[in-house]
Amino acid sequence: MEVWYAVVQFFSNGGVFMYPIVLLLALGLGIAVERYITLTLAAKKNQQTWEKLEQMLRKGEFEQARELGNKDDSTIAQLFAAGLARQGAVRRREDVDRAMEETLMAIIPRLEKRTHYLATFANMSTLAGLLGTIIGLIHAFTAVSTADIADKAELLSASISIGMNCTAFGLMVAIPLVLVHSLLQTKTTELIDSLEMVSVKIVNSIAERAHYLRPPVRSEAPPSMDAPAPVPSRA
Repeated sequence: MEVWYAVVQFFSNGGVFMYPIVLLLALGLGIAVERYITLTLAAKKNQQTWEKLEQMLRKGEFEQARELGNKDDSTIAQLFAAGLARQGAVRRREDVDRAMEETLMAIIPRLEKRTHYLATFANMSTLAGLLGTIIGLIHAFTAVSTADIADKAELLSASISIGMNCTAFGLMVAIPLVLVHSLLQTKTTELIDSLEMVSVKIVNSIAERAHYLRPPVRSEAPPSMDAPAPVPSRA
Protein backbone atom coordinates (compact mmCIF):
# COMPACT_ATOMS: atom_id res chain seq x y z
CA MET A 1 0.00 0.00 0.00
CA GLU A 2 2.83 2.36 0.82
CA VAL A 3 4.49 1.60 -2.51
CA TRP A 4 1.30 2.39 -4.40
CA TYR A 5 0.92 5.65 -2.47
CA ALA A 6 4.51 6.58 -3.29
CA VAL A 7 3.91 5.89 -7.00
CA VAL A 8 0.74 8.00 -7.00
CA GLN A 9 2.52 10.80 -5.17
CA PHE A 10 5.44 10.66 -7.57
CA PHE A 11 3.09 10.82 -10.57
CA SER A 12 1.01 13.68 -9.20
CA ASN A 13 4.12 15.74 -8.45
CA GLY A 14 5.34 15.44 -12.04
CA GLY A 15 2.83 17.79 -13.55
CA VAL A 16 0.61 17.61 -16.59
CA PHE A 17 3.38 16.31 -18.88
CA MET A 18 3.30 12.98 -17.06
CA TYR A 19 0.14 12.03 -18.98
CA PRO A 20 1.71 12.17 -22.48
CA ILE A 21 4.56 10.04 -21.19
CA VAL A 22 2.07 7.47 -19.88
CA LEU A 23 0.38 7.45 -23.29
CA LEU A 24 3.73 6.86 -25.02
CA LEU A 25 4.45 4.04 -22.59
CA ALA A 26 1.11 2.36 -23.34
CA LEU A 27 1.59 2.66 -27.11
CA GLY A 28 5.14 1.36 -26.89
CA LEU A 29 4.16 -1.66 -24.80
CA GLY A 30 1.32 -2.48 -27.18
CA ILE A 31 3.59 -2.36 -30.23
CA ALA A 32 6.33 -4.31 -28.45
CA VAL A 33 3.98 -7.14 -27.46
CA GLU A 34 2.40 -7.30 -30.92
CA ARG A 35 5.75 -7.32 -32.73
CA TYR A 36 7.27 -9.92 -30.40
CA ILE A 37 4.34 -12.30 -30.84
CA THR A 38 4.28 -11.77 -34.62
CA LEU A 39 8.01 -12.33 -35.08
CA THR A 40 8.06 -15.35 -32.77
CA LEU A 41 5.17 -17.01 -34.59
CA ALA A 42 6.72 -16.20 -37.97
CA ALA A 43 10.03 -17.78 -36.96
CA LYS A 44 8.26 -20.86 -35.61
CA LYS A 45 6.16 -21.30 -38.77
CA ASN A 46 9.22 -20.86 -40.96
CA GLN A 47 11.11 -23.51 -39.03
CA GLN A 48 8.27 -26.02 -39.32
CA THR A 49 7.70 -25.30 -43.02
CA TRP A 50 11.38 -25.48 -43.92
CA GLU A 51 11.78 -28.87 -42.22
CA LYS A 52 9.06 -30.24 -44.51
CA LEU A 53 10.25 -28.47 -47.65
CA GLU A 54 13.86 -29.47 -47.18
CA GLN A 55 12.96 -33.16 -47.13
CA MET A 56 10.81 -32.77 -50.25
CA LEU A 57 13.56 -30.90 -52.09
CA ARG A 58 16.12 -33.55 -51.28
CA LYS A 59 13.80 -36.25 -52.63
CA GLY A 60 12.90 -34.21 -55.71
CA GLU A 61 9.21 -34.12 -54.79
CA PHE A 62 8.53 -30.74 -56.35
CA GLU A 63 4.81 -31.30 -56.88
CA GLN A 64 4.25 -32.09 -53.20
CA ALA A 65 6.41 -29.10 -52.28
CA ARG A 66 4.39 -26.91 -54.62
CA GLU A 67 1.14 -27.96 -52.91
CA LEU A 68 2.64 -27.29 -49.49
CA GLY A 69 3.87 -23.86 -50.59
CA ASN A 70 0.44 -22.90 -51.88
CA LYS A 71 -1.35 -24.03 -48.72
CA ASP A 72 1.10 -22.69 -46.13
CA ASP A 73 0.98 -19.02 -45.07
CA SER A 74 4.55 -18.74 -43.78
CA THR A 75 7.06 -16.40 -45.38
CA ILE A 76 9.25 -19.29 -46.50
CA ALA A 77 6.28 -20.82 -48.31
CA GLN A 78 5.73 -17.50 -50.10
CA LEU A 79 9.36 -17.46 -51.23
CA PHE A 80 9.16 -21.05 -52.39
CA ALA A 81 5.93 -20.47 -54.30
CA ALA A 82 7.47 -17.48 -56.08
CA GLY A 83 10.48 -19.54 -57.10
CA LEU A 84 8.44 -22.47 -58.37
CA ALA A 85 6.19 -20.13 -60.35
CA ARG A 86 9.22 -19.19 -62.46
CA GLN A 87 10.67 -22.69 -62.42
CA GLY A 88 7.82 -24.07 -64.47
CA ALA A 89 8.18 -21.52 -67.25
CA VAL A 90 11.91 -20.93 -67.58
CA ARG A 91 15.07 -22.76 -66.69
CA ARG A 92 17.41 -19.88 -66.03
CA ARG A 93 18.67 -19.48 -62.49
CA GLU A 94 18.66 -15.67 -62.78
CA ASP A 95 14.90 -15.57 -63.37
CA VAL A 96 14.15 -17.74 -60.35
CA ASP A 97 16.56 -15.75 -58.21
CA ARG A 98 15.01 -12.45 -59.33
CA ALA A 99 11.48 -13.65 -58.54
CA MET A 100 12.43 -14.73 -55.03
CA GLU A 101 14.33 -11.50 -54.44
CA GLU A 102 11.24 -9.49 -55.39
CA THR A 103 9.11 -11.55 -53.00
CA LEU A 104 11.66 -11.09 -50.23
CA MET A 105 11.63 -7.33 -50.76
CA ALA A 106 7.87 -7.40 -50.25
CA ILE A 107 8.15 -9.52 -47.10
CA ILE A 108 10.85 -7.50 -45.29
CA PRO A 109 8.72 -4.34 -44.78
CA ARG A 110 5.99 -6.44 -43.18
CA LEU A 111 8.51 -7.84 -40.70
CA GLU A 112 9.98 -4.43 -39.87
CA LYS A 113 6.78 -2.40 -39.65
CA ARG A 114 5.97 -0.50 -36.43
CA THR A 115 9.24 -1.51 -34.76
CA HIS A 116 10.86 1.87 -35.46
CA TYR A 117 8.07 3.58 -33.51
CA LEU A 118 9.62 2.29 -30.27
CA ALA A 119 12.76 4.38 -30.80
CA THR A 120 10.59 7.37 -31.66
CA PHE A 121 8.49 6.92 -28.51
CA ALA A 122 11.64 6.65 -26.40
CA ASN A 123 12.94 9.95 -27.74
CA MET A 124 9.57 11.61 -27.32
CA SER A 125 9.22 10.46 -23.71
CA THR A 126 12.65 11.84 -22.87
CA LEU A 127 11.87 15.18 -24.52
CA ALA A 128 8.45 15.35 -22.87
CA GLY A 129 10.09 14.77 -19.49
CA LEU A 130 12.60 17.54 -20.09
CA LEU A 131 9.90 19.88 -21.29
CA GLY A 132 7.78 19.16 -18.23
CA THR A 133 10.74 19.84 -15.96
CA ILE A 134 11.54 23.13 -17.70
CA ILE A 135 7.92 24.28 -17.50
CA GLY A 136 7.88 23.32 -13.84
CA LEU A 137 11.06 25.26 -13.16
CA ILE A 138 9.67 28.32 -14.91
CA HIS A 139 6.61 28.23 -12.67
CA ALA A 140 8.83 27.63 -9.64
CA PHE A 141 11.05 30.64 -10.30
CA THR A 142 7.99 32.75 -10.98
CA ALA A 143 6.51 31.75 -7.62
CA VAL A 144 9.81 32.28 -5.81
CA SER A 145 10.14 35.81 -7.18
CA THR A 146 7.04 36.87 -5.25
CA ALA A 147 7.75 34.88 -2.07
CA ASP A 148 9.41 36.04 1.13
CA ILE A 149 13.19 36.04 1.28
CA ALA A 150 13.22 33.55 4.15
CA ASP A 151 11.05 31.06 2.22
CA LYS A 152 12.71 31.39 -1.18
CA ALA A 153 15.41 28.73 -0.69
CA GLU A 154 13.02 26.13 0.72
CA LEU A 155 10.36 26.84 -1.90
CA LEU A 156 12.88 26.71 -4.74
CA SER A 157 14.39 23.38 -3.65
CA ALA A 158 10.93 21.82 -3.28
CA SER A 159 9.86 23.07 -6.71
CA ILE A 160 13.01 21.77 -8.37
CA SER A 161 12.61 18.31 -6.81
CA ILE A 162 9.01 18.16 -8.01
CA GLY A 163 9.98 19.30 -11.51
CA MET A 164 12.64 16.61 -11.77
CA ASN A 165 9.98 13.91 -11.39
CA CYS A 166 8.89 14.49 -14.98
CA THR A 167 12.39 14.00 -16.35
CA ALA A 168 12.93 10.93 -14.20
CA PHE A 169 9.67 9.38 -15.39
CA GLY A 170 10.52 10.14 -19.02
CA LEU A 171 13.85 8.34 -18.65
CA MET A 172 12.16 5.43 -16.86
CA VAL A 173 9.95 4.99 -19.92
CA ALA A 174 12.63 5.68 -22.56
CA ILE A 175 15.23 3.19 -21.32
CA PRO A 176 13.00 0.07 -21.50
CA LEU A 177 11.63 1.16 -24.88
CA VAL A 178 15.16 1.47 -26.27
CA LEU A 179 16.07 -1.99 -24.96
CA VAL A 180 12.90 -3.56 -26.39
CA HIS A 181 13.53 -1.82 -29.72
CA SER A 182 17.04 -3.29 -29.86
CA LEU A 183 15.70 -6.76 -29.00
CA LEU A 184 13.05 -6.63 -31.72
CA GLN A 185 15.54 -5.29 -34.27
CA THR A 186 17.85 -8.20 -33.53
CA LYS A 187 14.99 -10.67 -33.79
CA THR A 188 13.88 -9.17 -37.11
CA THR A 189 17.41 -9.22 -38.53
CA GLU A 190 17.84 -12.88 -37.61
CA LEU A 191 14.54 -13.72 -39.30
CA ILE A 192 15.49 -11.83 -42.48
CA ASP A 193 18.93 -13.51 -42.55
CA SER A 194 17.30 -16.92 -42.27
CA LEU A 195 14.97 -16.08 -45.16
CA GLU A 196 17.89 -15.01 -47.33
CA MET A 197 19.77 -18.21 -46.53
CA VAL A 198 16.73 -20.35 -47.29
CA SER A 199 16.09 -18.49 -50.54
CA VAL A 200 19.61 -19.36 -51.71
CA LYS A 201 19.05 -23.01 -50.85
CA ILE A 202 15.73 -23.03 -52.70
CA VAL A 203 17.27 -21.42 -55.79
CA ASN A 204 20.08 -23.98 -55.77
CA SER A 205 17.59 -26.84 -55.48
CA ILE A 206 15.42 -25.52 -58.30
CA ALA A 207 18.45 -24.86 -60.52
CA GLU A 208 19.80 -28.35 -59.84
CA ARG A 209 16.43 -29.87 -60.66
CA ALA A 210 16.26 -27.87 -63.89
CA HIS A 211 19.74 -29.09 -64.83
CA TYR A 212 18.66 -32.71 -64.45
CA LEU A 213 15.52 -32.13 -66.51
CA ARG A 214 17.35 -30.33 -69.35
CA PRO A 215 17.96 -32.70 -72.27
CA PRO A 216 21.62 -33.33 -73.10
CA VAL A 217 23.12 -31.41 -76.01
CA ARG A 218 24.19 -33.74 -78.81
CA SER A 219 27.24 -32.82 -80.82
CA GLU A 220 28.18 -34.34 -84.17
CA ALA A 221 31.15 -36.67 -83.98
CA PRO A 222 34.25 -35.51 -85.83
CA PRO A 223 35.28 -37.53 -88.84
CA SER A 224 37.55 -40.48 -88.09
CA MET A 225 41.21 -40.21 -88.96
CA ASP A 226 41.10 -43.77 -90.31
CA ALA A 227 38.39 -43.07 -92.86
CA PRO A 228 39.68 -42.90 -96.45
CA ALA A 229 39.88 -39.49 -97.98
CA PRO A 230 37.40 -38.77 -100.76
CA VAL A 231 38.82 -39.37 -104.28
CA PRO A 232 38.44 -36.33 -106.53
CA SER A 233 36.55 -37.05 -109.69
CA ARG A 234 38.28 -36.57 -113.03
CA ALA A 235 36.58 -34.49 -115.59
